Amino acid sequence: MVDDRDFQDKQYAFAAHIRDPENTVAPEGIEDRRMAIYRTLFFNNLYNLLGTFFPVIRKICTDSQWRHAIREFMKVHRAKTPYFLELPEEFLDFLQNEYRALDDEFPFLTELAHYEYAELALRVSTEENDTTDVDPDGDLLVGTPVKSALSWVFAYHYPVHRISKDYLPTEPTEQPAYLAIYRRSDDKVRFLELNPVSAALLDAVENNEANLSGEKLLGELATKIHYPDIDALIKHGVDALEEMRQLEILTGTRSAG
Repeated sequence: MVDDRDFQDKQYAFAAHIRDPENTVAPEGIEDRRMAIYRTLFFNNLYNLLGTFFPVIRKICTDSQWRHAIREFMKVHRAKTPYFLELPEEFLDFLQNEYRALDDEFPFLTELAHYEYAELALRVSTEENDTTDVDPDGDLLVGTPVKSALSWVFAYHYPVHRISKDYLPTEPTEQPAYLAIYRRSDDKVRFLELNPVSAALLDAVENNEANLSGEKLLGELATKIHYPDIDALIKHGVDALEEMRQLEILTGTRSAG
């Protein structure tokens, strides 16, 4: 009878060979024809599954590039979860910290992966908005604007929302690409491209610990960024806040403190 330690050793040898068949021998006593079935099954599952989770990356990569990425992921990354829906986070971590890119690959790869992961994570998020005391139609200047918990803002060096097979930038843009990625009440995930001022405004809304009104937030923002016409910024700012409310990036207002 095979003891537990011997069985465990065979499991480790089996897994090591599946991850890196070119450099790790298969366990003794297993016909290669049978091992080939497992090698193909494991690789193809990840090849297809991660291609579904990161569709833009999959489309812009050649088959050789994508196979290289999947094989490297299998070889070097040690996932901390067995759940399929958490594999995209593992793959993102791999790309950010462990991946050795081929010479002809894309400088924006990790940022694009983050953007695609954020869309997926937002789609499956179980977080809910606290609508206690929130007036969905409240005055955005008088009340305190409330940001949806299902809207996330990121700044990227590359315009990741525009990348496709027909647009593959080789250099970062002069200004960061600010994107608000949000999930609507119909569960559709969308994005809004922000300019630096509207991005700073949304950040101020999210971090409004003093519970300031929209008008005071805009006034403080104008002072902070040395905007020459405070009244003009307040006018444009409330229009931006209203657009965000219509898109459900904001859920409404609460009474200002």
